[in-house]
Amino acid sequence: MWYRMENIVASHRLRNYKKKSVLVTVYFCSVLNFIGKMLFRGILNFFGKGQLTLAQTWNLKQLFLEAIQNGTMEGFFKLISYFQTQSEPAYCGLASLSMVLNALAIDPGRKWKGPWRWFDESMLDCCEPLEKVKAKGISFGKVVCLAHCAGAKVEAFRSNHSTIDDFRKQVMACTTSDNCHLISSYHRGLFKQTGSGHFSPIGGYHAGKDMALILDVARFKYPPHWVPLPLLWEAMNTIDEATGLLRGFMLISKLHRAPALLYTLSCKHESWVTISKHLMDDLPVLLSSENVKGIKDVLSSVLSNLPSKFVEFIKWIAEVRRQEENGQNLSDEEKGRLAIKEEVLKQVQDTPLYKHVTSILFSENSVCQSNAASDSSLANVAASICCQGAGLFAGRSGSSDRFCCLQTCVRCYRATADNSATVVSGTVVNGNGEQGVDVLVPTSQAKTSCCPSGQDGCSPMHPASNDVLTVLLLALPPHTWSRIKDTKVLQEIENLVSAENLPPLLQEEILHLRGQFLLLKKCKDNKVEEDLAAPPF
Repeated sequence: MWYRMENIVASHRLRNYKKKSVLVTVYFCSVLNFIGKMLFRGILNFFGKGQLTLAQTWNLKQLFLEAIQNGTMEGFFKLISYFQTQSEPAYCGLASLSMVLNALAIDPGRKWKGPWRWFDESMLDCCEPLEKVKAKGISFGKVVCLAHCAGAKVEAFRSNHSTIDDFRKQVMACTTSDNCHLISSYHRGLFKQTGSGHFSPIGGYHAGKDMALILDVARFKYPPHWVPLPLLWEAMNTIDEATGLLRGFMLISKLHRAPALLYTLSCKHESWVTISKHLMDDLPVLLSSENVKGIKDVLSSVLSNLPSKFVEFIKWIAEVRRQEENGQNLSDEEKGRLAIKEEVLKQVQDTPLYKHVTSILFSENSVCQSNAASDSSLANVAASICCQGAGLFAGRSGSSDRFCCLQTCVRCYRATADNSATVVSGTVVNGNGEQGVDVLVPTSQAKTSCCPSGQDGCSPMHPASNDVLTVLLLALPPHTWSRIKDTKVLQEIENLVSAENLPPLLQEEILHLRGQFLLLKKCKDNKVEEDLAAPPF
């Protein structure tokens, strides 16, 4: 039977999918073996231990078939393609999220291993350290925060902010589409399972039986299983003892744009809390007390009072690869991403604010001059990125302290007929040997009269301190400047930093960064559990 079904699938493919509905049914039949082994024995969790009779097994297969025919299993096949087992007992939230992000084809902005851009649990550490998650698990609010940081669109609801009828509508909406997936946070005890709080995606829904299909990421404990939706709601309507708040569910879908093109905020460095407090809380007070008489006074005051580790807070996004991958060639995808980054960089350098920042930053009397020049050195920046890249390739996300870059070499590869791409190659060593790493660097051909010394004509220019500082000032929440006393100066600075005056591509980048600011503020103020609303990107 199975051999015949596989041949039917092959014959339909040879006929170029002329009968799509037949193909879907036949394709389903070809995976019944997987379903028979995993999916249908999961119902035993609710109806007792033991062996299913042949009739019972067929009835459960009918349950699955009926759900497919009724169109409430649309997201199942994408999810099942990326179904994974949580790698640690407390990683259910991370495994559920990475599974959904991959099913939605959201770009993580970096490679996982080899040439593959793929979400893994180890990459989801922007809102909570992995060691802490490994030891204590992760809360509902922190998973929502991670989803935002990963670039997804998230709508989250605790059970006290929804009803069972609303939940049922959301389950039906997600299971009738492959562009939205639902992750449930529930207590296992209501299912008579071992364990307590747990996260898993919902893979489907049977409207006639009012049952939801849970794709349990703890596959070493339980296979996928159908549960009565009222029972699932009851399991979500429980209190998480770690936070004292009710559990719930989140709807995750893909944004219509890239979450971060060239710049991003980072909370991985230990000083991020201090830096974010300074930028969001202390800076408005500073500006209200300073006797500023013009734009130069405002920007000089801001730049001269920045914390020493501010460069750890905002980063430009580099793409790294092993030197043996693709040789000296750039893939079409790499060329496309590089072109977008270079356009964002050019748009930053075309802003009036950039000219003000560059003029102040590299003036003879600037206290930031030496630090900026050092930080902006392409060799220094690339060496640091090469070390970070080696850490990623070694499976240590964000770790570079055990790697040392011996040397770097700047090369130009042909990207298009008219343009070349700048690639910095570095040789990184640690106790286990050497690793060759390439860094794909976006550059701009823009010229300005305010060039830092040593940059002949400023062409080409890679992202440097003046670019990063310009973006940081543009991304500050608008209320940052509201306490400037001089109304004329206030109006001038508001015009300079207004997102409405920016080109669409840069505008999206700045609005995303402002959203990140709000997320980080929630984390800093310990309000990530209370306020689940999406930041206004």
